[in-house]
Amino acid sequence: MKDDARADLGRVGIWTFAFEGLPAGQVREAAAEIEELGYGALWFGEAFGRDTVGQAWLLLSATRRITVASGIANIAFRDPIAMATAERTLGEAFPGRYLLGLGGHRVDDTVHHVDGYPVPARGRALTTMRNYLAAMDAVPAHGPVPDPAPRRVLAALGPKMLHLAAERTWGAHPYFVSVEHTARARQIMGPDAFLAVEQAVVLDTDLGRAREVATAHVGGYVSMAAHQEANVRRLGFGDDDIAGGPSGRLVDAIVAYGDVEAIRRRVQQHLDAGADHVCLQVLTADPAVPPQREWRELAAALLDGQLR
Repeated sequence: MKDDARADLGRVGIWTFAFEGLPAGQVREAAAEIEELGYGALWFGEAFGRDTVGQAWLLLSATRRITVASGIANIAFRDPIAMATAERTLGEAFPGRYLLGLGGHRVDDTVHHVDGYPVPARGRALTTMRNYLAAMDAVPAHGPVPDPAPRRVLAALGPKMLHLAAERTWGAHPYFVSVEHTARARQIMGPDAFLAVEQAVVLDTDLGRAREVATAHVGGYVSMAAHQEANVRRLGFGDDDIAGGPSGRLVDAIVAYGDVEAIRRRVQQHLDAGADHVCLQVLTADPAVPPQREWRELAAALLDGQLR
């Protein structure tokens, strides 16, 4: 059964890392504009730029209606008690507007280094996430309990994590995936689980320049993120697509680039494959600058009610 909460997010949202390095005032202004453009959700990543809980509060405070979604809050960075109480606080302060995406990169490794900083592993990914969710649910409430409770999704890629997402949370938030992955995810999770897919895009009619940006994005992930490489291999990409730089076939599967119509087609393909919501990560040659021009152009093209 499809729930009303999906309608609140709409078919298209924005996903960005750009807010990590910006002063709070610029983040507030950009978030308010994204809401006014009509996007249904604002997804943000977490590295070491700004803590996910503080970032969520900043974005929720700067807006009035839009859903603010962590994409994702890294479980390696905080224990379940801290995450559960933060989730309740945000859910109570901003009813129905906070969506908690949970994930944790390469938790199987002994130590995962982020910019040289060691982040200890927590164990095998599936068991770790299952236990983390159970621990969050067990945390006693000694403050206001939000009604409705905030929704949760998992950064699920493989079949087992997708099953867990459907079993234990509202659904899944796959990142760095193809349309084929969306179809597989829907089949694995069934018709009722929520599926919000991240789609990287380059809005540039100079296809050579756009492809350079897209190739750099894909190459960075498959060379440094073992879980992303494993996922593209599950989708049928091999050494010829990965070693020595990503193949054109792999780049085209992961990134949509070109004019607004090319991006509209990719969004519709995800929706046709079973996605409920597609969050667009706009890539540019300068990732430190928020792509506000592109957000505006895409809003005008994609939020006109023509997506099925």
